[in-house]
Amino acid sequence: MVLKVETVNPIRSFKGRGTDFLVSSLPAESPALVCASAGNFGQGMAYAARKRSLPLVVFAAETANRLKLDRMRELGADVRLAGRDFDEAKQHARAFANDTGARFIEDGRDPAIAEGAGTIAVELARWPHPFDFALIPLGNGALLAGIGTWMKANSPATRRIGVCAAGAPSMALSLQHGAPRSTESVATIADGIAVRVPVPEALADLVDVVDEVLLVDDQSLIAAMQLVFRQHGLVVEPAGVAGLAAAITFRDQFRGASVVTPLCGGNLTAEQVRDWLLG
Repeated sequence: MVLKVETVNPIRSFKGRGTDFLVSSLPAESPALVCASAGNFGQGMAYAARKRSLPLVVFAAETANRLKLDRMRELGADVRLAGRDFDEAKQHARAFANDTGARFIEDGRDPAIAEGAGTIAVELARWPHPFDFALIPLGNGALLAGIGTWMKANSPATRRIGVCAAGAPSMALSLQHGAPRSTESVATIADGIAVRVPVPEALADLVDVVDEVLLVDDQSLIAAMQLVFRQHGLVVEPAGVAGLAAAITFRDQFRGASVVTPLCGGNLTAEQVRDWLLG
């Protein structure tokens, strides 16, 4: 098992790869930007926008992680709370863009975001041995699309497996049925992959890239978080260990194989650290 650490950076997640690549490609006179985020994508957007002196409005759910909200604000974003969950916040962000002329950036829809995330796979190519399986957390889909597309072209023997939270299965259902399948609600501690309404463009990008999708429950996520903390001294949030949780839950499927997964987010509040890692 190879763990690709993506949490030791200024925003503690992989999101800066795609957001920086996207924002760097925008015209110099780009209008104000707006997006929706559970927290990590918004931090990536805020970091990239601040570097280029672009105003950014981020819509987040009223229940969003307070640490992530504070960090987006510290990076210069105008953070507005609206909606019960991420997908309702996204509706408000889209309406704001329509009303003001701001450019709406949607995680999973803009190809540059997936391309930036795909640089993780380029770095994994330096590993001296091929991987049999890549277990990739699956939320809006940019991470899996980026890594999966590159691996399909350059390491076709590697099976590319997406991992969703069992309490947020919309992407898994959509790929299974070949069309978007929304759910009425989500029920998981993994806010970074808690997608209720799939992005159609993301699904189109994933159809020919994903070999399988697995579901993991919250207890498996907590067990994986505790394992990483105990063995490696790393604080990783629930969505960030989804791939490792799948390796543990479905260990018989991967026994004897070479497996890689990214640890792709590490933004936990002090209370979450106490409850999930030290409890």
